[in-house]
Amino acid sequence: MFEEESGKILDRMYGAMVSRRTADPKQSKAAKLLQRGRPKIARKLGENVFETTIAAMAKDADSVVDESAKLLYLLLALWADCGVKPDEVWKKLQAREKFAGLVEEDADDGRG
Repeated sequence: MFEEESGKILDRMYGAMVSRRTADPKQSKAAKLLQRGRPKIARKLGENVFETTIAAMAKDADSVVDESAKLLYLLLALWADCGVKPDEVWKKLQAREKFAGLVEEDADDGRG
């Protein structure tokens, strides 16, 4: 069950993040973050990249998991603030699959 839902969680969280842009910051940490503005979001994102890197260098897998979740949360906040939709990112990511060698070339190239 979790595997089926895991691919959709970022889309759901993005929707929630967008809805928090106008929410009461006293009722929502996401609203508070979004209302503090893009510089604050970007700064927190950068700090979390650093914390994730430190956890990785320390070979602390549990902390890498925790920091990665925070990193994705902050990235969703930044996207919401910038008006970037997850589908835009997914399309760019999909285009990179072949570039990164993650998609194999067709075995039948028409030569034979």
